[in-house]
Amino acid sequence: MPRFLLLVLEGPLLAFGGEAVDAHGVVDDFPSASMLTGLLANALGWRREQRDDHARLQARLRFAARIDAEGRRLTDFQTVQLAKNDKGWTTRGMPEGRDGATYDAPHIRRRDYDADKRVTVALRLDPADEAPVLDDLATALRRPARPLFLGRKPCLPSRPLFEAIIEAPNLLDALAASAPAQSCRVLLPVTETALPQDELRQVADRRDWHSGVHGGQRTVRVRHLVAGTGPGSAPS
Repeated sequence: MPRFLLLVLEGPLLAFGGEAVDAHGVVDDFPSASMLTGLLANALGWRREQRDDHARLQARLRFAARIDAEGRRLTDFQTVQLAKNDKGWTTRGMPEGRDGATYDAPHIRRRDYDADKRVTVALRLDPADEAPVLDDLATALRRPARPLFLGRKPCLPSRPLFEAIIEAPNLLDALAASAPAQSCRVLLPVTETALPQDELRQVADRRDWHSGVHGGQRTVRVRHLVAGTGPGSAPS
């Protein structure tokens, strides 16, 4: 039977990045393939220059996500005067400087966040026996090589991310192993068994790790699960 890694993504602020529009950094309801890839790679201690490793891990990733607590969405209005010598915090334990010129005018942007949100993710790797394997990811999440964040650097988790490694027939059953008492929404790949009530969405959540941009689309299912029903049930 396939093995699945369960993650719990929870914090005061979460930012599952969506398709940005100008200076407005929007967020999506569910984590993206690229965000999960970056999160796992950071736990493993990989560097940005390991583009082939990132691309391969993303290609192997098969996941579903369940929103256990919807939280509330808020928008942070940010304005700052940026100078060439300004430095910022990094997860590498050393300040990061700017290579560009000083901006005489304030830099203005908006960034969306979800406050007090909780999402459970079930994932597997295909093929399962290629390094890194699920046990490698579990070990890295228990003792990450660097501090982890959930989408953006201010979004620190409020609990350990690793929940368990379990066996289950499929992704939806893996999520059901820790099902909440209330009704919820679930993101599923199109390879999972379909129901008539499923909402089909097009997402652009895969990153080209060599060019540094997102491209292309894939289809996912969003399903509303009713409390007290089986994992394959949905409201009529």
